[in-house]
Amino acid sequence: MTQHHVVIIGSGFGGLFAAKALKKSNVKITMIAETSHHLFQPLLYQVATGILSAGEISPATREVLHRQHNVEILLGTVEDIDVEAKIVHWSSLNRKKQTSYDTVIVAAGAGQSYFGNDHFATYAPGMKTIDDALELRARIFSAFELAEIEEDPAEIEKLLTFVVVGAGPTGVEMAGQIRELADKTLRGEYRNFDPSDARVILADGVDLPLSQFGEKLGNRTKTALEKLGVEVRTGTLVTEIDEHSVTMRAKDGSEEVVPCACKVWAAGVQGNPLGKKLTDQVGAEVDRAGRVLVNADLTLPGRDDVFVVGDLMSYKNVPGVAQGAIQSARFVADLIDARVSGREPRRTVFEYKDKGSMATISKFEAVVSIGKLKLSGFIAWMAWLFLHLLYIAGFKNQLATLVRWFVSFMSNNRSARNITNQQMLGRLALQKLDKDEFDEIMSSVHNVQDETAESKNIDEGGAES
Repeated sequence: MTQHHVVIIGSGFGGLFAAKALKKSNVKITMIAETSHHLFQPLLYQVATGILSAGEISPATREVLHRQHNVEILLGTVEDIDVEAKIVHWSSLNRKKQTSYDTVIVAAGAGQSYFGNDHFATYAPGMKTIDDALELRARIFSAFELAEIEEDPAEIEKLLTFVVVGAGPTGVEMAGQIRELADKTLRGEYRNFDPSDARVILADGVDLPLSQFGEKLGNRTKTALEKLGVEVRTGTLVTEIDEHSVTMRAKDGSEEVVPCACKVWAAGVQGNPLGKKLTDQVGAEVDRAGRVLVNADLTLPGRDDVFVVGDLMSYKNVPGVAQGAIQSARFVADLIDARVSGREPRRTVFEYKDKGSMATISKFEAVVSIGKLKLSGFIAWMAWLFLHLLYIAGFKNQLATLVRWFVSFMSNNRSARNITNQQMLGRLALQKLDKDEFDEIMSSVHNVQDETAESKNIDEGGAES
C-alpha cells in the first residue's frame, strides 16, 4: 500500500511544526519552501540593530529536521495548486516542477502590506525576511557613517532622523532599539557628531502604541518610549514616503514633512497570493488582508484534503503570531494522523488558546499581556527573554542567542554590526529584474559553478595520473 503523501508549503512555524508533529505518522512528507531556513521572525529587529546575527534566528530547515526521515525538503517557489488534480505547481530557478499529494498543508505565511502604497517599499523596507533585516541594518548603520563625513548640518540632521511606521510590537521594538543603539552602543565612537542626537520617530494612526495590549500597557509603553527619547506620534498617518522625507498627517488634518534618510515599515500584513489562487478554485473567500477564510477544521470549503494554517488562515480572530501557527499546525497534523491510522482525532474543531502577547521596549523594559494579567518592567522583560529563547529552533541556536544577549545587555556592545552595499542595494537591484531574467542569471551562476567543479576534477585527475 502506498504511503499517504503530505505536501507542506512553507518552512515557517506552521510548516515546521506540522512536519514535526507528523514525525511518527505513517506518511511521506514533502516540504516545499522558498528559503532554506526556518526563520524566527519575532527577533528580526535584533538582526537589524546588530544584536544578533542572521544565522542565530534562522537555522537551516534541513538541520532542524535531519533526524526525521519521513521528510523530504525541496527549495522552490509554489506558483499554484490544482486542487482537483491534487498537484502542486512550483519552480526552482527556471525549472518548472510538479508534485502530487494526498493532503496539502498550506503554510505560506504573509508578507508586508503598504495599504496600496507599494512605492513606499522602495524607501521603507518591511520586517518579514532576513533580507529585510540585513538591508535595514545596512541603512541604519550607514546613516551614522555618512553623518560622520557630512559637513552640512541640515544633511546631518536628516541622516540622524529615523522614522518607524507602525506602533505594534515590531515597530515599538525597532524604535526602542534604534534609540538604545544611538545612546549607548555608539557613544564615543564618532568624532564629528554625537550619536545621541539621533531623532527616532514612531508614527501610527492608533491612539496608543501596542493598542492590542490594552490601555494600561499602551500608556506604559508610550511613557517608556518617550523616556528613552522616542517621539511617539499616535493618531498620525504617513501619507507619503520618498528618498528624502516622510510626510505625516495628524488627526487635525495638519501635515508635516520630516526630512529623513532611514525609514522602517512595521505596519500591516498581506497574505501570500497563493491564498487567493486557492479560494478562486473552490469559491471560498479571503479577508481584507488576503488571508483565507477556512472551515472549523482549517480546511477549504468542499476540500477536506487542503488545509491552511498559520498567518495565511483567517479564523475567529486568531492573531498572526507564532502561537497561532504552531497550534493550527499541530491541530491539522493530528487530524491527518487520525485519518491515516484510522483513529479518532483529539479534536475536530480548532480552538485557539491565547497564551498572551509580549513586546520589549528597551533593555530591562517590556510589557506582557496574558488574559487579565498585565506585566511590565523587568519581570516582563525576563518573561519575554525566556519564552523567545524557548521557541528558537535548535539548542545550538538557543545557546548562541543566550550568549549574544548576555554580552549585549551587560556591555551595550553589538557584535553583528557588519554591513555591505549588497545588503542595502540587493533587494532594489533584484526588483528591476523580471522573473525570467532572474532565473536566467541564477542558472548561469549555477552553470559556471558546475563548469568550475568539472574543471577542478579534471585538473585533479590529471595531477593524479
